Amino acid sequence: MFDNLNWWEIGALLLLALLIFGDRLPTVINDGLRMVRNLRRMATSATTDLSRELGTDIQLQDLHPKAFIRKHLLSEEDEAAIRKPLQGVYDNLRADVTSVHQELKDVAAAVDPTSRPGQATGGASPAPVPRVSYDDAT
Repeated sequence: MFDNLNWWEIGALLLLALLIFGDRLPTVINDGLRMVRNLRRMATSATTDLSRELGTDIQLQDLHPKAFIRKHLLSEEDEAAIRKPLQGVYDNLRADVTSVHQELKDVAAAVDPTSRPGQATGGASPAPVPRVSYDDAT
């Protein structure tokens, strides 16, 4: 859950929570944990009821609409038949994007003055580019 937060950010969030809630913080944390437990219990009972009604084993991850359709309504042959026409388009698009990405890298390397092999440095820096002011443009 906190994979994209580092320790400083988590500490800052805890300090902010302490400043906002003050001495009520333990009560707020307890209420939050109770709510999470109730939500888990409701999700578990809902999946149990759904499994019993449908006669199949359903996990909580299976309740996502795509996963539910893929697992319970489509056979593997149906899924392969649906993917087949789109797989060629996907492969062609991926190859095109890869070639455009490579061409952009080549152009960037060609334009970058630090990567030109035949450029004479001679100790002199390149001439500065004159700045254009707003007054000159109007």
